[in-house]
Formats: sequence, structure tokens, C-alpha cells
Amino acid sequence: MSALRLLQEALGPLVDVDDATLEVARADRSGHAAVGRPLAVVHAQTVDDVQQTMRIATATRTPVVVRGAGTGLAGAANAGEGEIVLSTRRMTAVLEVRPDDLLAVVEPGILNADLNDQLAEHGVWWAPDPASRDISTVGGNIATGAGGLLCAKYGVVRDAVLGVDLVLADGRLLHLGHRSVKGVTGLDLTSLVIGSEGTLGVVVGATLKLRRLVPGDVCTVAATFPGVRAAAAASAAITAAGVQPAIMELMDAASLAAVHTLLALPAPASETAQLTIRTDGPAAAAEVATIVGILQSHGGVTAVSHDREEGERLLAIRRSMHPAISALGTALIEDVSVPRSAMPAMFDEIARIEREFGLTIPTVAHAGDGNLHPNFVFEGTEAPAHVWAAADELFRAAIRLGGTLTGEHGIGVLKRRWLADELGDDQWQLQRQIAAVFDPLGILNPGKVFEPDA
Repeated sequence: MSALRLLQEALGPLVDVDDATLEVARADRSGHAAVGRPLAVVHAQTVDDVQQTMRIATATRTPVVVRGAGTGLAGAANAGEGEIVLSTRRMTAVLEVRPDDLLAVVEPGILNADLNDQLAEHGVWWAPDPASRDISTVGGNIATGAGGLLCAKYGVVRDAVLGVDLVLADGRLLHLGHRSVKGVTGLDLTSLVIGSEGTLGVVVGATLKLRRLVPGDVCTVAATFPGVRAAAAASAAITAAGVQPAIMELMDAASLAAVHTLLALPAPASETAQLTIRTDGPAAAAEVATIVGILQSHGGVTAVSHDREEGERLLAIRRSMHPAISALGTALIEDVSVPRSAMPAMFDEIARIEREFGLTIPTVAHAGDGNLHPNFVFEGTEAPAHVWAAADELFRAAIRLGGTLTGEHGIGVLKRRWLADELGDDQWQLQRQIAAVFDPLGILNPGKVFEPDA
């Protein structure tokens, strides 16, 4: 009996074969789409739904692609011909909140913003804050090892997850990690799962490490510079001075101009770059005063707000980056990270690549942690050869500067050809062998992260 027939008998109306649904499941926000259409989308609502799906997939040797909100930027959740899409988007419950232990247990489909709305009632919050917090899920954050605007001060997803509930390829359910502050029993499989992009199992629950709501003031400063290198040098100087802003976001001239156009704001002066910085907590005002001094010493023109709502309006410019770039055409949104001191040099490399390839590469950066998002904009549905050649130069430049291919978006399909260049052959082979222990039949997200065998 076929996998589709078995799924329909076991899960009934949860199995969706509508043409429009299948078409959506082929693509994410990377601009990449898988070849062909998947067999079906299973809209799992319970852990048992997930387990039944995986048992059927194993029995029939049918590949499975786990999918949340579909907002990824590396093609990791795109499903093609003959694959089952296992969607956890309907699994949105907050199962437990323990403010006394600073933890919550949640299902993977809940959105970051919705989770924090519920947690705020208990005086706590979950720190990971992708710019896409209104549309990204906790499960997707865990799958990609997401970061975001608050990483420099409050850490990335890996720092904020105590444990995960994981369904293996054969349907077994594992409870990884712990609820205690400390826990070093055995190998740290929770950290292994974080960032594994659906290749090791299906995350069906997560025990999250919370923080108490930050007391005190919030201060926001927007600083404009006559060029992106000056802005990058100023951000590196802030880090070197030992000041720890909660948010430090950099927009180059092309990205700032695109957002101003989208939001119908006055056009910035030519070549103007912007840093948007937030401080929080009891020392926020003193910290922002120190930061303003550093910014001005690097040629920055500053405007400071001590009002939370005004600060959010300033940050809305940064949060509007993705829709602004999308309005220009199809975007390949990249995600390299370098040591913070190397940020100016990385912007020099981007300028070199722009000149050599005749491109404009709008770039934003989480300047507080050295994570840059260069954007390659083109017409059509697939990136042309010269764009990939420019991206190749970009990746190799980041690695030369002591950086990495991806800070938070993951490898997916789009970066797998460069993975061995960063890891080296021995580590690349070891990682493939580890994945095979979890998934000996190779049915979980095949072709993602690791290049398929020839």
C-alpha cells in the first residue's frame, strides 16, 4: 500500500493534498523552490500524529521534510517530488510556564511574538528575537539555530533551550536535556539537535530557558554615518569599549534607502549608513551616553530616545528590511558571520565584490555579534550564475576573516556545496555519520545540509 494511502487511513483529514498547499510547501523565503511537488502535507496536531507519520514513512521508505511557518532562508524546509511534508504549525500550545524555575514547555508551532505575549503575563520572556519574530516559530528557531537582534547581550537559541522532545525517523519519542539549571549527564544531544535543520528528528516540544522582564529604562539611539565602513568601525569600537547594548543593528546605504522607500520616509543622503542601538536595564541611560560619545567620535550624527514606543518606531526601520528588499525583486538573503573586530574588513570585501561583479548588495548586520546579511537581488526565480559566483566570493571572504558561512539561517540547500570548505573533509564526514545514526534510512530531509551522494 502506498505511503499516501496509509497516511490517509491513519490520519484522515490531517492529510492535505490540495494543489495550492503542495505548491506552497515547495518553497520558503529564500527564493528557492524544490523540484516537483510533495505527496502530501500532514498537518500534525499532536505528538502521536507525528509518530504515526514517521512510522509510515519508515515502513514505506518515504522521505519526510519537517516544516513550520515556511519562513526559512536556506531552502531547508522545501519539499519536492515524492516527499511527505510534516507540518508542526498547528502545534502551538504553551504547555507549562514556571516563573519560579524560569522555564516554559511549549509546542514547536508557536510564533516567537505570540509566545512572549503569553509569557509577559507571568513577568518573564524568551530572549531569541529574530527580526521575523511575528512570523517565525520556536520549532523553526530550534531547527536553524536562529539568532536575531538581541543575541549580543542575551544569546542565541542554543543558549535559551534546556531540552527538546524529539521524534526519531522510526517514530520513537526521546526526551532530551533537562529542566534544571545544570545538567551534564551524558552527551549533550539537545545542542546537537539545535541547528540540525530537520536531519536528526522532529522537534515536537521544547523546554525553554526564560528570563525575567528587564527592569529599568530602555534607551534607543539612531546614528547616521557618511559611509558603511565608518558605521562598522563605530560598532566595533563600542564592543571594544566594553559596553553591552541589547541591540546594535547596522544598515548600509542601499538597504536604508530601500526601507525608506517602502515606508514612504524621506530619502536619506547618498551613501548614508545607520546604526540603531538599544540599551536596557538600570544602567541604560549611562550606557547610551557612553555609546553616543563613541558614535560621535567616529563621525556619527545621533538622535536619542528614552521612550519605549519611539524606540520601537526606530527599530521598525530595521525590521522592515526583508519586505523592502523583496520589493526590489527576488532576493538571495545571505548570512555570514565574522569576529566583531573584522566587521569593517568584511564590508570592504562586500564593496570589492560589488565592484568586481557589477552588483549592488544591500547589507544589514547584527553589528553586536558580527552577523551580516548581504542581499543579492535579481529578476526571475533562480539566482543567475554571476550571483552565485559573487556569493562564492562572499563566503570565502568571511571564512578568510575567521568567520563562518552562516550565523543563524542554516545551510539548507543553498549553502551545502560550501560546507566541507569550512568544516574540512574529516569533520564533514563525521557529521554525516552522526546523522546516519539518528536516521539510518536517510529519510529525514534528504539532500539538505549535506550534498547528496553522486
